[in-house]
Amino acid sequence: MGRILRVAQREYAETVKTKMFLVSVLFTPLLVAVMMIFMGRMGKSLEGPRPAKEIAVTDLSNEVAEELRRVSDKHNASHAEREIILRQIDIDGPDIDARMSELKENVREGELDGYLVIAEDVLDGKGTCHFYTNTRNVRDIVLAREVERLVYDAVVNRRVELHDLTPELIEELRRGVEVEQVDVSGEGEKKRETVAVLMAPFFFMFLMFMGVSGASQGMLTSVIEEKNSRVMEVLLSAVSPFELMAGKIVGLTAIALTVIAVWAGAAYGAAVSRGFGDIVSPSILGYFVIYYVLGFLLMASILAAIGSACNTLRDAQTLMGPIMMVMVVPMVAWFFIAQRPEGPLAVVLSFIPPLTPMVMILRIAVLPDLSPFQIAASILLLLVSVPVVMWASAKIFRTGVLMYGKPPTPRELIRWVRYK
Repeated sequence: MGRILRVAQREYAETVKTKMFLVSVLFTPLLVAVMMIFMGRMGKSLEGPRPAKEIAVTDLSNEVAEELRRVSDKHNASHAEREIILRQIDIDGPDIDARMSELKENVREGELDGYLVIAEDVLDGKGTCHFYTNTRNVRDIVLAREVERLVYDAVVNRRVELHDLTPELIEELRRGVEVEQVDVSGEGEKKRETVAVLMAPFFFMFLMFMGVSGASQGMLTSVIEEKNSRVMEVLLSAVSPFELMAGKIVGLTAIALTVIAVWAGAAYGAAVSRGFGDIVSPSILGYFVIYYVLGFLLMASILAAIGSACNTLRDAQTLMGPIMMVMVVPMVAWFFIAQRPEGPLAVVLSFIPPLTPMVMILRIAVLPDLSPFQIAASILLLLVSVPVVMWASAKIFRTGVLMYGKPPTPRELIRWVRYK
């Protein structure tokens, strides 16, 4: 045990004193802050001033065009910096398809910003209108939403007129109602923004992903560098392969906890400054530490085995590819898991060991009173998986750490595990 701790101390000291470590610790929170500021300003820029947009309109119903023009004039009067200019195009006769294709081509070539076709039976609620745009222009994404609202207002106004009701009366009846979200889960009542409630669980999962899959890659590079520089042979003259691997895992786990502590502290400080500090409960932090340590030990063991079997990072990336693709699954499915934290998808992913830490911390953050049985079972699964994976990795590490040349195939790695 003493040799393992000495190797861990060496690994920790060698990593922490490097400039790259300090840059990574400080740069990541700064990068996240810059991205948040950039995304906020980008959102405002999409809603900000833009050149007037010219849209051709074909009203197949012959009932909505005039009302649509009136609605668009009202929109332009209140949004002078975001005008929408409608150009009525009446199409009749046998050449209707050819004329519509020509207008679509004008949109494709950029001569028109859009082409709106109002369905013939739109007033009956059966027809589907079509708005043709050039989606390669990212700045015009909001335009489709604005046109959809104008068409909706125009169609509703025409329906109102057909039922002998005044548009003013309908506008009064449709007046919006402001609803403010108030959180009463803690002491007292607090105003709560939906975005903050939604993104808090994602942040926990993202932090887990960055720590487990990102920081554990230090094990991979460390093993390959020491193997190529022949430092590994010197170290193995003093300690056994298992002691070396275990010491490196323990040292890197301590490094990862240091990094996560800094990141989490910065994030918590930002949350408190925005009034969201109460979203983070002590129980969630406790579970985060447990899942993080177990997840890191599992992933670091896998990467230690891969690093010992390869001579270059390029060779290692080939073996890492399938593993990283699996690790990305919770990042892709996080919204579905957050919506149904007790659904079958969430439960199944919770009991796939490499994914367990990310999925479980997401579920706990969304549903603090998640089934204690599932929490205990997932932790027990990791407690069993970690020593099994470490044992298999130690077998591969013992054989591969002193081997050079062509990287082994997955079948050869399995054969190494069977060696006595």
